[in-house]
Amino acid sequence: MSKFYVGTAGWSYKDWEGIVYPAQKGRDFHALYFLRQYINIVEINSTFYRPPIMRISLSWVKKVEGFPDFLFAVKLHQVFTHNRKDFSQKEVDEFKLGIEPLVSTERLAAILLQFPWSFANTISNMNYLIKLFELFSGFPLALEVRHGSWEDTRFCELLAEHKVCFVNIDQPLINNSIAPSAIVTHPEFSYVRLHGRNYKDWFRDGAGRDARYNYLYSKSELEDWVERIKNLGKKSGKVFVITNNHYRGQAMANALQIKNMITGDKLEVPNTLLGEYPVLKQLIDDIKRGQLDLFTDD
Repeated sequence: MSKFYVGTAGWSYKDWEGIVYPAQKGRDFHALYFLRQYINIVEINSTFYRPPIMRISLSWVKKVEGFPDFLFAVKLHQVFTHNRKDFSQKEVDEFKLGIEPLVSTERLAAILLQFPWSFANTISNMNYLIKLFELFSGFPLALEVRHGSWEDTRFCELLAEHKVCFVNIDQPLINNSIAPSAIVTHPEFSYVRLHGRNYKDWFRDGAGRDARYNYLYSKSELEDWVERIKNLGKKSGKVFVITNNHYRGQAMANALQIKNMITGDKLEVPNTLLGEYPVLKQLIDDIKRGQLDLFTDD
């Protein structure tokens, strides 16, 4: 039976204060101490902006001690995915060394290779991907591409050949953007990333990070994705589900909903989040009445 891991992209957001995290925090508070109680995976964003450091990776591991199922996905540094010029073998080695504590403790879910929408399916880009796959071979790799030109059976066969997981994404479908899918290219794990559907701000010039990812998924939208997630679980040993619609804790709210919809288990929700998103209060009340999931009508 497949195991499902559901969590958020990142944890360090100012607008989560008083919504996900309590407004008043103790001296020893850390986001991972808090989140490990509610979710079982987080995607580390900081490694996209600066190379990982061993002592920091080790600190992450120590903060989830006592939670043996908790995993980390790590975003590959932007020099490899967005700049794509003049990176050195030293930078490759430094990245690998920086995440060694996650690898040695079996906390690493995957290295996420996230490319922008502008990265289309061309011969040169395909060759570049193969180069990256070879440089990071031996690590669990997950590839996110956003341009619709990658919707190609031969491309999926290439990923399977190199043991790279295709990342199934949800995003605004604008300008030949890749559509929702349930594709498995690695038998050990599948990967889903939900970015929201903020059509207004997704490609708007000047739209900041918060505006682009300001979106709360609805009932029907989540139902569609849970069906895909369960199908992925029939074909792979693990399924990693990451919500990236982070603004004002919406990612956390949707992650908890998805977690409940997949398993039907009792759900723990931060009190602050209950106040911000009444749908979660409804969910808790339904569970107390014996209802197993959020969207059972009777």
